[in-house]
Amino acid sequence: MTYVFGPVSSKRLGQSLGVDLLPSKSCTWNCIYCQLGRTTAFVTERREFFPKEEILSEILETVASGKPIDWITFVGSGETTLYKGLDWLIAEVKKISKIPVAVITNGSLLSDPEVRRELLEADAVLPSLNAGSPELFERIDRPAPGFTFEKHVEGLRLFRQEYRGKLWVEVMLIRGVNDSEEALKEMAAVLAEIRPDMIHLVMPTRPAPESFVGIPDEELIQRAVFVLSSSAPVLHPAKGEMNLGSVGNLLDTVAGIASRHPVQERELEAALGKLFDGDAAKIRETMGELLASGRFEKVRQGSELYWIVKSA
Repeated sequence: MTYVFGPVSSKRLGQSLGVDLLPSKSCTWNCIYCQLGRTTAFVTERREFFPKEEILSEILETVASGKPIDWITFVGSGETTLYKGLDWLIAEVKKISKIPVAVITNGSLLSDPEVRRELLEADAVLPSLNAGSPELFERIDRPAPGFTFEKHVEGLRLFRQEYRGKLWVEVMLIRGVNDSEEALKEMAAVLAEIRPDMIHLVMPTRPAPESFVGIPDEELIQRAVFVLSSSAPVLHPAKGEMNLGSVGNLLDTVAGIASRHPVQERELEAALGKLFDGDAAKIRETMGELLASGRFEKVRQGSELYWIVKSA
């Protein structure tokens, strides 16, 4: 196969059949975290890089093979929407299959009405937003000339107004770059204007072109979940589960965690469920005792309830 790969296991899309539409590396950005390496020459003009009939043929052949596929995902060795005619491919796939179609994009071309139109029939679109200010946008995404922060955000806003599918915005969280309280609140404010269905918090787990790129500490990751969830539900695929199975004093343990980052109520319930073998009455009783201690208060961010330690 030349254009199709997988299906590969994805934490967000299950068994995802990838469809690569571009020669490497064709991109409008030169992101500091990109797993494909640096962009040596920007590509900003859309065209049909490979024959769409050949791409479709490979998709159909793989679907017909009977492999388990949860999503057909259009991606690119660069910026996916540089491929002109993406709407034709999406429409043809939908004629022969009920497998949902996703498009992963940096979103840099969404200010173009033609690009927005070509994505309307996708079941999910996953654009990026890694900064809430022009300065951080330039530092992280390092766009081609003319691709400004304002243009990027306006494209996302316009697409949200027109698109009826699932809009899942990806936020790449980078240690010491966009994980500060100020940076997170700026992103949350912009995301609130865009109104995505969900925010996918992702980490630079793969080798990056810049050596300073790294994964934030867990406390900062949890803080990011808390702050960004004021705009939309946050999915953190790499998030571990809270484990209370070997604690001493349960009250002190939960308070120690909550004093460093807010604890999702449903995460606490799940951890207690494991501790008490799913005994619902015991879980309710314990959560009531924890609240009755007077050390916690509940706050709501978006659709989530969080436990925080009361200020002294």
